[in-house]
Amino acid sequence: MMTRKEFGKYLVVDPEICHGKLVFKGTRVPVSTVLTFLAMGDSIHDILRNWPQLKRECVEEAIHFASQLIIENFPGEKIAV
Repeated sequence: MMTRKEFGKYLVVDPEICHGKLVFKGTRVPVSTVLTFLAMGDSIHDILRNWPQLKRECVEEAIHFASQLIIENFPGEKIAV
């Protein structure tokens, strides 16, 4: 059975929320959705306007978390941007 797991201050995986997707604590907003909107060109300001329950710190932590996953899973790789 999957249990609740927290990542940093603002991110959580809970089997009781959004089928266990990574979400922002206290919300049902999936981190992947926010990162997708950022990748499509939305600014952090746009994100905060569309999801007022989020704080800038939450979004920044999600970006940092995603970058850490890339660094950890692709060590030594040169990533073209």
